[in-house]
Amino acid sequence: MTQLTRREFTKRTAAAAAASVLACPGFIRARGLNEKLQVGFVAAGGKAKSHTKASHDAGLHCVAFAEVDKTRWSGVHEKAGWEQAQGYTDWRKMFENHGEALDVVFVATPDHSHFSPTMTAVSMGIHCYTEKPLTWSVREAQLLAAAYKKNPSVVTQMGNQGNSFDGWRTAYEYIHAGAIGEVQEFHTWTNRPIWPQGGNRPDYTTPVPSTLDWEAWIGPAPMRPYAGPTEGSKKGRGPYHPFNWRGVVDFGSGALGDMACHTTNGIYAIMQPEYAKTVEPIYMTGPVTDQFPAGMIIKSTYRASNTRPGFTTFWYEGNDKDGNPNMPEVPEVMKKEGRALPRTGNLIIGSKGTMLVEGDHWNFPQLLPASKHEDFGKPEQLLERSPGHHEEFFMACRGEKPREYARSNFGYSGPMTANIQLGNLCARVGKKLVLNKAGEITNDKTVNELAWREPRTGWGPLEMNV
Repeated sequence: MTQLTRREFTKRTAAAAAASVLACPGFIRARGLNEKLQVGFVAAGGKAKSHTKASHDAGLHCVAFAEVDKTRWSGVHEKAGWEQAQGYTDWRKMFENHGEALDVVFVATPDHSHFSPTMTAVSMGIHCYTEKPLTWSVREAQLLAAAYKKNPSVVTQMGNQGNSFDGWRTAYEYIHAGAIGEVQEFHTWTNRPIWPQGGNRPDYTTPVPSTLDWEAWIGPAPMRPYAGPTEGSKKGRGPYHPFNWRGVVDFGSGALGDMACHTTNGIYAIMQPEYAKTVEPIYMTGPVTDQFPAGMIIKSTYRASNTRPGFTTFWYEGNDKDGNPNMPEVPEVMKKEGRALPRTGNLIIGSKGTMLVEGDHWNFPQLLPASKHEDFGKPEQLLERSPGHHEEFFMACRGEKPREYARSNFGYSGPMTANIQLGNLCARVGKKLVLNKAGEITNDKTVNELAWREPRTGWGPLEMNV
C-alpha cells in the first residue's frame, strides 16, 4: 500500500462514504446530522476493551475498527448494535474507507504504532483518544503536540486515567497551601517491569498464526520474523504479541514508558514544566540491547519558571543486579514511625517538609510525619474535579465543554511524553543529555537523530497537518 496524497485521500474517502450511505440509508455520518458520535477503534482487544466498553456505554456508534489479531474482534462485535461494524487488520483501510464517517477514534495499539493513526486522525479533524505513552519517540510526541495546536477543532486525550482522579489535585492543593514549602525534588518508583527486560532478541522463529496480521502488527517498525510462545511460556505469551512487546526497544517503551505517564503525571500537572534541562542515567543493570535494562534510575532537572524554582526528578524502576528493587531511601520520619515505602509511589521533597503519595495514580497524598498530616488537615480546594477520564473526553467531543476540558489533551500529554521518552533515550545512548528550551539536545546533536525513527515505507501517517 502506498502513501496517499491529501487530494487522493479526500477523493477516495468521499467515494467510500457515499457508497456506504447508499448501501445503508440509516447509516448517516454523525457530525451535524446525528446525536450519536460515530467511533472507530485502532485495536479492539487488551486495553482497548476498556475503550470499546466506555464508548458503548456512552451511546457512541461504532462504524469500523482495525485489530491485527482476529481473535480479538469480539471486543467490538460482542457489543449490542455494533455487530455490523466493519473490521480490518490494517488501520489504514479503516481511515481510507470510513474517514468521512468518523467523529472519534481510539488508538490502543503497542507503543510503536500509536503515532501514525493518531496523527492521521488529528490531521483529518477527527477527535482522538490515544493510550499512554502517547508516542514511542520524543519527536513523535512533539509533532502531536504541534498537530493539536494546528487543528483547533479536534479534541484529544491520552489514556493516563489518573489525570482525572482527585489525588494529584489534592497534592497540588497541599503544595499551594505551603504544606511542604518550595518543591525541590520528586522521587518516583514503580514495581515494573512485570515482563521480560534486559534480554536479547529471540534466537528462534515460529509460523505466524493465521489469525494475526504480522505485517500490520510490525507497522512502522523495522520488520523482523515472528516468534511465538514456547513451551511453558507464562500465560502463553511469546516475546512480542501479546503483552511482552513492552520491554522490546523496537516496539515498547519499557517500564518508564508504560508507567511514568501515570506515576509522574502529578509532577507535570502540578509543576507545569517545559522540556527538561538535563536527563541522565544514574544507574543501569546493563546497556540497552534488544530490550530495555532490567532496572535503572534516571535523573532529570527542570528550569525555574516565573512562579517556582527549578526542581529535580528521580525515576526508579526494576531491580538492581542483586535483585533488590530500585527505590529511594525511606525517609527518617517514616523510619521513626516504623513505616516502609509502598511498592509504587512518589516522595515530594520540599524546603519545609515531605509528602508521600502512594500508588500509580497519586492515590493517597499524605504529609510526613503522620502527626503533621493530621494537624494540617484538609487543604482548601482550588481545582475543579473531573467527572472521569472518558467522560470529560466525550463531553468535549460533543461540544458540551471546551476541548481543553479533556485535560490530558495532546498540548499537555505531548510535552510530558517527550520528557518521559528522553529518559529512555539517555538510557539508549548511555549518557547525560543537555537540552535547550525547545527540547533539542545540545551537548551531542547526533542524539537528536535517535529522537525520531522514520516509519517503515507505507506505515507513516496518511495525513500530517502540523
